[in-house]
Amino acid sequence: MDFKKDLVKELAKGLEKRFSEEQLSFFIESPKDSKMGDFALPCFKLAPALKKQPVEIAKELQAKTTLPKNFEKAEAAGPYLNFFLKKQNLAEQTLKLVFRQKEKFGKSRFSKKKIMVEYSAPNTNKPLHLGHMRNDSIGMCISKVLEATGNKVTKADLFSDRGIHICKSMLAYKKWGEGKTPQKEKIKGDHFVGDYYVLFAKESAQNPALEDEAKEMLQKWEAGDKETRALWKKMNSWILAGFRQTYRRFGSKFDVEFFESDFYDKAKPILELGIKKGVFEKNDEGALVAKLEPGLPDKVILRADGTSIYVTNDLALTRHKFEKFRIDTALWVVASEQNLYFQQLFKIFEKLGFAFSSKCAHLSYGMVFLPEGKMKSREGRVVDADDLMDEMALLAGNEIKKRHKGLKEKEIFIRKEKIALAAIKFFLLKIDAAKDMVFDSEKSIAFEGETGPYVQYTFARAKSILRKAKKTAFAKAKFGLLKEPSESGLVSLLSEFPEIVQKTASHLSPHILCHYLIGVSEKFNSFYHAVPVLQAEDKKIVAARLALVAATAQVLKNGLELLNIETLEEM
Repeated sequence: MDFKKDLVKELAKGLEKRFSEEQLSFFIESPKDSKMGDFALPCFKLAPALKKQPVEIAKELQAKTTLPKNFEKAEAAGPYLNFFLKKQNLAEQTLKLVFRQKEKFGKSRFSKKKIMVEYSAPNTNKPLHLGHMRNDSIGMCISKVLEATGNKVTKADLFSDRGIHICKSMLAYKKWGEGKTPQKEKIKGDHFVGDYYVLFAKESAQNPALEDEAKEMLQKWEAGDKETRALWKKMNSWILAGFRQTYRRFGSKFDVEFFESDFYDKAKPILELGIKKGVFEKNDEGALVAKLEPGLPDKVILRADGTSIYVTNDLALTRHKFEKFRIDTALWVVASEQNLYFQQLFKIFEKLGFAFSSKCAHLSYGMVFLPEGKMKSREGRVVDADDLMDEMALLAGNEIKKRHKGLKEKEIFIRKEKIALAAIKFFLLKIDAAKDMVFDSEKSIAFEGETGPYVQYTFARAKSILRKAKKTAFAKAKFGLLKEPSESGLVSLLSEFPEIVQKTASHLSPHILCHYLIGVSEKFNSFYHAVPVLQAEDKKIVAARLALVAATAQVLKNGLELLNIETLEEM
């Protein structure tokens, strides 16, 4: 069942293959008003190539296009060509498929690749913050939709647990820690270590010599100095324990963990290869540099003092990924600040002659800003992930208490956590990943509008209707009775779910799925207000409408699951 795919094939023929099926599929829209059809082709998107007026194109295409068997008619309306499905066929095929596949509805064997998705990748000198939450939300969603479309996905986390930035927090603790521990101070380990990173920034502003001390500490670390390594292991254990606690709460999951400390010194064979091929050369300062000009700026690979940097690690780790895990694609979910870095990294692999250079991809996402501006870790002016989850849970809890007097505290806790996480994840995912965004906590938690709680609330409303229906046998109802515009419009939208999942996966764009779920929620609520469900005049119509309610609940649940968001039977 793929009505849109069938339509696109016929349109491509009518347009004499001037446009690919993929292009036409991208152009086609779902009208918000079902009176305008189930699918619409905005012909002004074809006009530049065809060199005709959109209104003329719509009329000509209406006459030339052979409609697939499940379509009733096509109507030109100004610059649009609207297509109408046969309502009975649409309802019967869609709802039967939803009830047969249930939680598998939307899944496919669209692609069969082995893909490693690396996301989160925090530095072990500060707690996870709002930027990591966008990264993790995108990483988990992309992993899930890639799996849902047939790929075998390995979710990877890389801990940047060595380097000058780590030595800064270590040096601050060594100087001013006075034997304190997270346990003694009753502070979560990652927050405890992060405080010393902030302290270093403040102290070094007054005493620049501290920067040189941090560099000396890094040299000692790379030389294997026992005292330096012991301090590093202790502080790493504190921060990793804190990270894992945050990951559990937020729902970030990984199949494999990498540590920069395991790979920073494994790049020697690659460095030697680069020197031999003339890709790497020493500059006037003595640093080893990848020669990438004129296409890209040259990139330092190894400092003049012999210490490694981030790219040194990535050279060795990427080769390890392809050789050990036999993957077809390595995908990095990393903020747009690193766009140039990944262009340089992939170009280095290409110049070195590695076959996997064409199998590397960077999913770049925009920065997250606060209403007051950019976050700055060194100044301690960030939104910590833990603090944000606490704040959102408090807001959700207050709303629950307003709506449900006397609800037990245990139930309040369960609901507020799920609502809080839905609010954060959905708000971070509904904006095109490539764009910068401003996070607004109050807007994100609203039970109405384009929010996660709104979609959760719609699911809960559907489940409430089904509970009231008790044992009505809706799964075998006569779905062809769903002929009202509000019913057929909702059915049409539900039928698109498998294609939406494929599109989200192929474009690596979670916002596509988010806006689809908002659309389903809006259509369902319009249907609920337009026609009676349990009070319908005919028992057969009651059963058919309940089937539509149940199918909507299933699609919302499947969609939210792909966004890594849990549903609630009651809000």
